Amino acid sequence: MPLSQHSTADSSSDACPEAHSLETVDKSGARVQKMFAEIAPRYDLTNRVLSGGIDVWWRHVTVSRVPLPECGALLDVCTGTGDLAIAFAKNSTSNMQIVGADFCRPMLTEGIHKRMGVSGRVKFIEADAMQLPFSNESFDAVTVAFGLRNMVDTRRGVFEMARVCRMGGRVAVLEFSLPSNRFIRSLYLLYFRNLLPHCGAMLARNTSAAYAYLNRSVEEFPSGEKLASLFRSAGLEIESMRPLTFGIATLYVGIKRGATE
Repeated sequence: MPLSQHSTADSSSDACPEAHSLETVDKSGARVQKMFAEIAPRYDLTNRVLSGGIDVWWRHVTVSRVPLPECGALLDVCTGTGDLAIAFAKNSTSNMQIVGADFCRPMLTEGIHKRMGVSGRVKFIEADAMQLPFSNESFDAVTVAFGLRNMVDTRRGVFEMARVCRMGGRVAVLEFSLPSNRFIRSLYLLYFRNLLPHCGAMLARNTSAAYAYLNRSVEEFPSGEKLASLFRSAGLEIESMRPLTFGIATLYVGIKRGATE
């Protein structure tokens, strides 16, 4: 399943009540960069296998829920190998400006290699989501897929996304969540905690415990109403919170209405 990333301050995420009784997951910049650099060459293959390809549909839903003006600009943070940025490019006009930002160069390198057909419409830059190198209100939409939970400071990440989004524009977060149905949640956690880490490590040929990190980062992430509250604090009015595939993932879309705190 998708990992994606980011980092650089102290975490303020609330722990999930069903999370393991382990110390808070390490989201330091050096650790996250090293982890994603190591799995970059087999990142896409591993994601497709572990998710059964359903992550492709999740991104399709995200593209359909974030309308853009014909000559607009979109920023995809924690873009990784650029799956979401490329999906937007394939479903937008040739006048659309699309930027994918990530602080892990090997991941961006993989993205550059696979953007055939949209190479002139997707620009990749190396940048940290905690300190985006863009002026206020630079983009009509700002998105992140499976990366917000990996930012060391969730609140700061949301505020940075809101800062560079224009008034009336949208901020969209596609992120893992825990199913509300207790039976489905139990089965999901069984797979997530026990099977997925071993399969992920084997497929990605990873030694830095990236896929053990995955389940812990999801369980600690402030999803649902907690994330919606962060949106509101950043001046974003919640347009929709859509659970996907029994609540395994959730798409949050907010419209920028007011100034951030």
